[in-house]
Amino acid sequence: MPDAHTFSVKDESDIVLSGFIGFLDPPKESAAVAIEALSHHGVRTIVLTGDSEGVAVKVCNKVGIPTENRLTGLDVEIMNDEDLKEIMPTISLYSKLSPNQKERVIRLYQELGHTVGFLGDGINDALALRQADVGISVDTAVDIAKETADIILLEKDLMVLEQGVINGRQTFGNVIKYIKMAVSGNFGNMFAVIGASLFLPFLPMLPVQLLVQNLLIDFSQIGIPFDKVDEDYTVQPRKWNTKSILRFTAIFGPFSAIFDFLTFIVMWFVIGKMEGATVANGQLAPLFQAGWFIFGTLSQIVIVHVIRTKKIPFFQSNASKPLIISSILCAIGAIVVAFTPIANMLSMTSLPLTYVPWLLLIIISYAFLTQLLKRLFIKIYGEWL
Repeated sequence: MPDAHTFSVKDESDIVLSGFIGFLDPPKESAAVAIEALSHHGVRTIVLTGDSEGVAVKVCNKVGIPTENRLTGLDVEIMNDEDLKEIMPTISLYSKLSPNQKERVIRLYQELGHTVGFLGDGINDALALRQADVGISVDTAVDIAKETADIILLEKDLMVLEQGVINGRQTFGNVIKYIKMAVSGNFGNMFAVIGASLFLPFLPMLPVQLLVQNLLIDFSQIGIPFDKVDEDYTVQPRKWNTKSILRFTAIFGPFSAIFDFLTFIVMWFVIGKMEGATVANGQLAPLFQAGWFIFGTLSQIVIVHVIRTKKIPFFQSNASKPLIISSILCAIGAIVVAFTPIANMLSMTSLPLTYVPWLLLIIISYAFLTQLLKRLFIKIYGEWL
């Protein structure tokens, strides 16, 4: 009765069934497309749900997730971790899970070496969101899910997940570019400085010159975060690999030092003699330092474009406009410093134009031989970045 506010057992009589009310919660139209796109990029989609097995199977079939191999919460409960991990690689659907079971399944996938992202929007998803490497929720989720998640999707389109994966791999690739280039370059410079200190009667470069050189090189690399990444690099997941960085540094660091030593030889035996500069008259040291200053700066700028891709730079793969612009501007700045009276401000001697052919020869040889060594490195180790 409309005006009744208190009900009891006696009211449950003479009731007429008028019908049933059901709730329809179909999967998003973009779900199937997003799952296929993620699969193309090496991301496997697995469903962990508290819903019944029948509902879960129905939804999975609509979005293209295989359901032949599946487990329920009861199955998960009676299995120990080792037995469960043995069959997990074949399972794509877990239904009727409790919050603790969701967390456990994610933990076991992590123990198997997987990086796990979890998308959830309910109270029961909070533990799983916290356990996952990347917790993802939506802006319409309950507060505890949004507070636990690392990422909140603002668009009602699951294709943003694919774009997020691609952007993440591009960012990771650019980070690896910088680390490998910087670490190997510094390692090579260490060899060059030690070698020069053993044989030269003066410092190969003064502190103020090193600071200006590093400033120019750092500015030239401002465009690296905005650089493009080869398409084939984003197809498969990437993981941090310290051994790969150490291997790269051990090979390309000493290799770069070889060209530093060639620069030393040219400056000492060729340019120094042509200019009549000697240690005794105090002219060789500032001239020598200017020669290494410009080579070290330009070679670091050029080699970034060789390292940034496993393809042939400038022909098969070009850098982004920000990186090209920053490289050109800083290269011009280095040339102006080394070949004009500005060099005197840094306790260097401005270089003669007779050094230009030697400089170009060494830099081009460095880039060309680095490209050849890169191809050999990829052939032996099957990796680059």
